[in-house]
Amino acid sequence: MTSVTSPASPAVHGSPDYRDAGLVFPPGFTFGSATASYQVEGAFDEDGRGPSIWDTFSKTPGKVWNGDTGDVACDHYHRVDDDLDLMRELGLGAYRFSIAWPRIMPTGTGAVNQAGIDFYSRLVDGLLERGIRPVATLYHWDLPQALEDAGGWPARATTDAFERYAEVMGAALGDRVHTWTTLNEPWCSAYLGYGQGGHAPGRHEPAAALAAVHHLNLAHGRAVQALRATSTGDPDYSVTLNFHVLRGLGDGAAEAMRRIDGLANRVFTHPMLKGEYPADVLADTASVTDWSFVRDGDLDAINQPLDVLGVNYYSTATVRLWDGVSPKQMNDGHKGAAGGTAWPGSDRVVEFVEQPGPYTEMGWNIAPEGLEELLLALTEEFPDQPLMVTENGAAFADVVAEDGSVPDPERLDYLRRHFTAAHRAMVRGADLRGYFVWSLLDNFEWGYGYAKRFGIVRVDFDTLERTVKDSGRWYSRLARTGVLPG
Repeated sequence: MTSVTSPASPAVHGSPDYRDAGLVFPPGFTFGSATASYQVEGAFDEDGRGPSIWDTFSKTPGKVWNGDTGDVACDHYHRVDDDLDLMRELGLGAYRFSIAWPRIMPTGTGAVNQAGIDFYSRLVDGLLERGIRPVATLYHWDLPQALEDAGGWPARATTDAFERYAEVMGAALGDRVHTWTTLNEPWCSAYLGYGQGGHAPGRHEPAAALAAVHHLNLAHGRAVQALRATSTGDPDYSVTLNFHVLRGLGDGAAEAMRRIDGLANRVFTHPMLKGEYPADVLADTASVTDWSFVRDGDLDAINQPLDVLGVNYYSTATVRLWDGVSPKQMNDGHKGAAGGTAWPGSDRVVEFVEQPGPYTEMGWNIAPEGLEELLLALTEEFPDQPLMVTENGAAFADVVAEDGSVPDPERLDYLRRHFTAAHRAMVRGADLRGYFVWSLLDNFEWGYGYAKRFGIVRVDFDTLERTVKDSGRWYSRLARTGVLPG
């Protein structure tokens, strides 16, 4: 790994609060920003795009704050050239975007919609013309509704359809895309979509959630193979996972952390990077499923070499174990178990405990040390695997100043502290290749609608005007110089 340096000062190990300045990132380190198709594009029914599960979910009363939808979002579909110029103005080295599967194949299978291909081809060409590397994610949660109607991710046929979609995109853009990412946060797709129900498609079926886990893993592996077979350039291949950085509380702390680590982290990393499912996870979930959906050859297909592992990090999580409290009792409102989460197959409740602040507007605790810890833990477990922070950022209630500027000192401080954490991990041996701030634009924040703003660029959702926030200008200095500003 290319060496990184710290500023010459008496505080060799940096400030205890992670508020360092002057840290130098190595040449070639990628400074980027990220968005997702449904959150920014709009144009939900234009140029042949079919409906996705998020179109359906957001238009279901009571599912999204204020009844908000992604019908218009940031109107990125129509404003792409201006947004590309904005990225160049910020000095971004890379842009991580996602491709809307229903824009390419409106029903998830069958004929390809050339207008969809053309849009992303223009986007990729526009990035390259401006010296920005395209990082394309095949799936950021917007499953074609027709595939959900046929069973969704719990159905193996969805994996077959995804492989075909990957072939199409590899052939269309694989000569120019710098990095392919198969999936964004399959934990959310499986557990929030099919277990907890807070995300599209909003199902509450534990066995289906576990089947979705496997079929998402399999879709990843088969997509990597399909992309390699059809891409004529020399792209990198990756997947992006959101990791649970855990803290334990009480006498059962170790057991609570083991269970959640297994179901949240290792159920993805072990098949993808080791070619196996953790035995303890299979045992923990045996009362829900026998995992018979795992077929011969699946694990070999999933276990594909990756050029980079995408790491999404926002906060830590504290868990404790409630002995003698069944999932049914918890769901029926057992005293003391409010807020508990009954993970599939568990006869004991793992509760997620509120953590000390400060918090972002999402209610997530701010813990930059968790990012350093995570990067080092991944380095220890997978020492030859390069890493990339593919999402990190914070939502705060920004206020536009009288002069039209958008001072956001809390977000700026959040980013400064987390870049410090990433740099410290690199000094300690993590092979971290880059960092993508979430998000480039304020956008549709899933179940929160437009109530939460993550962008380093403000979007006025009445006029759709873009304004670079103070955090965006700070990040621009970092991206252009490679030196962490104060």
